[in-house]
Amino acid sequence: MLGATASASAPLAQATPSPWKWRFGLIYGGQALSLMGSALTQFVLLWWITDTTGDMSSLAFAGMVALLPQALLSPLGGTLADRYSRRVLMIAADAVSALCMLVLMLLFVTEQVALWHVYVMMGIRSAMQAFQMPAAEASVAMLVPTSFLPRAAGLNQTLQSLTMVAAAPLGALAISVLPMGWALGIDVITALLGIVPLLVLGIPQTFVRQAGKHAMWGEFVEGVHLVWRIPGLRRLYGLLAAVVLVVMPTFTLVPLLVKTHFGGGAPEVALMEGLEGLGMILGGLLVTALAPQRKVPWVLAGLAASCLAMALTSLMPSGWFQAAVVCWIISGVTFALGNAPLVALLQTSIPNHLQGRALSLLNAVMGLAAPVGLLFGMPLGEWMGVRWMFVLLGLVGAVVALLGFTAKSIQALDDGL
Repeated sequence: MLGATASASAPLAQATPSPWKWRFGLIYGGQALSLMGSALTQFVLLWWITDTTGDMSSLAFAGMVALLPQALLSPLGGTLADRYSRRVLMIAADAVSALCMLVLMLLFVTEQVALWHVYVMMGIRSAMQAFQMPAAEASVAMLVPTSFLPRAAGLNQTLQSLTMVAAAPLGALAISVLPMGWALGIDVITALLGIVPLLVLGIPQTFVRQAGKHAMWGEFVEGVHLVWRIPGLRRLYGLLAAVVLVVMPTFTLVPLLVKTHFGGGAPEVALMEGLEGLGMILGGLLVTALAPQRKVPWVLAGLAASCLAMALTSLMPSGWFQAAVVCWIISGVTFALGNAPLVALLQTSIPNHLQGRALSLLNAVMGLAAPVGLLFGMPLGEWMGVRWMFVLLGLVGAVVALLGFTAKSIQALDDGL
């Protein structure tokens, strides 16, 4: 039995606050700054591991540490996001992440840092993402009108891409002019900037809570049942997990590809990732402008094209770094063309009071696939080299994404659940 709702289930057009544009802009502007700080820190730490160890296993393990806690805790985070205040969850997650960076700063400044310290802090930050991301994603539908959701997804993709553009060059700049410990302080500042708008602005939210001792477990199962009983969602989740399993090692090992194949350093990695972010901005803006009504073809074609461009990146000869960067930019554009419609598809298809659980379940499925991919990718990369591993996995990822066009149930998601 469902218990009493904490607020009435009003139509979305009535639930969104007025003026909704200012509220949405301030909250997600703050979250974008926080995301930029996190991306900058991730760049700095991964390059430190690459430069310190030069070891594929150490870098791959860092990728697993940064992904696995989020994957394991995402179902809990999604359930809490539907049951309790999403705003409070976002504030708490940003605050804990900032505290982690303060501890890591102290270890670097006092020259007591060890590799395991970095792994632990990356793991804690990953766990916080399990609570922050479902709360943020499920809040969008209550901050904007339904008709604006496709454009909101495009704008959100653009904001995330802007953080990539800024984070990689700023990360390279920070470690070139600042001691490692102080460079991490940027993340603390941006986390605080993400918290401030949430302290003064509310987020409308409809609560539908089950009563009873095992209510939270029942609510989690409700979210699983929603996805499982709809063939299109079930198969889409499985297809996305397969794509992530195949291509995830490439995202983690970009610094190693640049260092070993192209002979570059931190500035070259920053250039590559920053320009990829520009490509993702372009893709996000295209989605915002076009607001596609049939979203599934965009998702599948965008992901397939992104994987192919990734394979082309590593096919470039070692002296053709500029051409490799162009391919990586194309990969960013096409990824955004697929990713933004995916978010809008789920937000328009799934009831808002279940979105936290459904979106977190997707994060968990893909998050669990990612470390599995890294686990199998490490021996593959050691055997065939990081360059040819990129080529193989990019081609396989494209094939997997294109298989979605053969599934009628996935195509039917555009017609509603």
